[in-house]
Amino acid sequence: MSQIGSFALLLALALSAYSFLAGGYALFRPGPLSERLGETARRAGIATFGVVFLAAVVLVISAFQNDFSIAYIYHHSNRDLPGPYKFATLWSGQEGSLLFWLLLLSTYGLVLRLRHKTDSRLFAHASVIIAAVQVFFLLLVNFAAHPFALLQGTFPPDGAGLNPLLQYPEMVIHPPMLYLGYVGFTIPFAFALGALIMRYPGEKWIQITRRWTMVTWCFLTCGIALGMHWAYAVLGWGGYWGWDPVENASLLPWLTGTAFLHSVMMQEKRGMLKVWNMWLIFITFMLSIFGTLLTRSGLVNSVHAFAQSSIGNWFTGFLAITCAVCVYYFVKNRNHLRSEHKLESLVSRESSFLFNNLLFVVATFTVLWGTLFPKISEWVQGNKVTVGPPFFNKVNIPVAMLLLLLTAVGPLLSWRKTSLDSLKRNFLWPALGALAVGVALIAGGIRPWQDMSYFYSLMAIMLSALVSLTVLSEFVRGGRVISRHTGQNLIASMIHLGHRNTRRYGGYIVHFGVVVMIIGFAGSAFNRDAEREMAYGDQMKLGAYTLVCRSYTQEDKPNYGSQWAIIDVFKGGKQIDTMYPERRFFKASQQPSTMVANRSTLAEDLYIVYEGENLDTGRPIIKAHLNPLVMWIWIGVWVIIIGTILALIPNAVPVRVAAPARVETAPVGAGV
Repeated sequence: MSQIGSFALLLALALSAYSFLAGGYALFRPGPLSERLGETARRAGIATFGVVFLAAVVLVISAFQNDFSIAYIYHHSNRDLPGPYKFATLWSGQEGSLLFWLLLLSTYGLVLRLRHKTDSRLFAHASVIIAAVQVFFLLLVNFAAHPFALLQGTFPPDGAGLNPLLQYPEMVIHPPMLYLGYVGFTIPFAFALGALIMRYPGEKWIQITRRWTMVTWCFLTCGIALGMHWAYAVLGWGGYWGWDPVENASLLPWLTGTAFLHSVMMQEKRGMLKVWNMWLIFITFMLSIFGTLLTRSGLVNSVHAFAQSSIGNWFTGFLAITCAVCVYYFVKNRNHLRSEHKLESLVSRESSFLFNNLLFVVATFTVLWGTLFPKISEWVQGNKVTVGPPFFNKVNIPVAMLLLLLTAVGPLLSWRKTSLDSLKRNFLWPALGALAVGVALIAGGIRPWQDMSYFYSLMAIMLSALVSLTVLSEFVRGGRVISRHTGQNLIASMIHLGHRNTRRYGGYIVHFGVVVMIIGFAGSAFNRDAEREMAYGDQMKLGAYTLVCRSYTQEDKPNYGSQWAIIDVFKGGKQIDTMYPERRFFKASQQPSTMVANRSTLAEDLYIVYEGENLDTGRPIIKAHLNPLVMWIWIGVWVIIIGTILALIPNAVPVRVAAPARVETAPVGAGV
């Protein structure tokens, strides 16, 4: 099997190299044979998908067949590993994940090349750029991180096993979602660079790539959210985001990609921010590659990262070449990116998009600087200085607040210039509603003057209310107009409104989903926890809950052995639940893992961890967390997905209502 996989990867490299060289020659050396040569390059790119898919299938089959002669299968699987995790072996290690990345890139390239008739010359440029990226990854999997390399020496009877942290259901879908986001940004990057190279007129390349970018952004959002949920459910520390370097690596392209999605509306509507948009998508693609560099080079230490290897040098070289190409064509064709209009007023929708871009860039730079600072400090002064969550929170929380404010104000602003009377009229009731929410929270017991985290939480909830009321007012205002013309009720009119402009109102729903997530984040200021050794019958109080240890038990399974506690949960003197925090020990890898017991409601999560036994007393240690509003984070993600899907749906045809026929009435006495 390994020979088939190895041959497939070599053939894919040859096909991609031909697609790049022949396609590039056809574009830059037009002549009688160029069209035919370009078509063969396109077909070679299509064929690349087939052979890469074959290689991926071979690797998965090898995992299910327990072919431990392949080093990758030996290091990331074992005989007793459940089937879903054997399938996930494809992306569980460095070599396999690169092959999986290549498979997704080839799939995106296949779809693009099959749709080449949309705009054949622009698609040809994008196809050549994608082929160049494919060549890089195929060089990696053929010569630097070969997934079909064979073990030397004796054939092992069993594998070393999959990392216990990855043996959790969400890890079967979290990496694919994340990679679909990372890899997907190659498509808008290829179109943007192709449009710049050929000095493509107009904004059609943005219209072509809008859905590509939105789908990619949605995949990346889901991937980040699934990673947060995995960290919350598996690592057992009671949190979901710790500003870990690899977490930051996924956030960086999300920030610039989000800025790009907003900023391109300026170019479509007003012909402005062309340079911003070009560099936002260039940087987004390069940050996706940079995130891969972080996880594979040993540049940073992280529970999420792969083992240290020299493969980081390959990514560094690729990033340098990519940046040089982008700079070269930008300098050469920068006159093509001249804005068609100028900013006329600070109180306008154009200015809100510009400030939006600036804030996203500030957040990106902060996260990037904090992530790399330990390495930079080591290079400069010889010792590594670690940057923790307080640094990231100190800068990014105020930036997030300002972004929320812009999210509320932006839809109320007009293009070119907004009168203060119009702003006051549209902004008054949402602002009063947000203020009322703040007063109610203070009356309910929140004391923002006692702690800065309380202040930030109060502001986050108030701004979330402001955004929500703004979104609602936009739906109601438009719905009333349609209702007057059609006679429909307000709810039906608002639904019809969303169908008529899916991009705009789908975007509003996405904004509302972000608001719901922010409310969930705001609850972290009020987290509480307790920890103690608990023998049979012992109790522990946390908030309104009383935890009573009923017993402990053990179980032995083929893949792992486990210990868990049986904890009865009481509230107000009444038992409301029984929870089972667990600790597993995986046999193949000889590593432990935590399985958290979590009772989640809209108000709060009761989160219990079995941390192990005290070696001195022999008693189990139980740690409990009370985390308010966490469920709202996961609800917000679903709202974002719904909004994105709506924004991808084509607009409905406006309903035309026929005017009632005029009835001619005869004058009194006529015909008498």
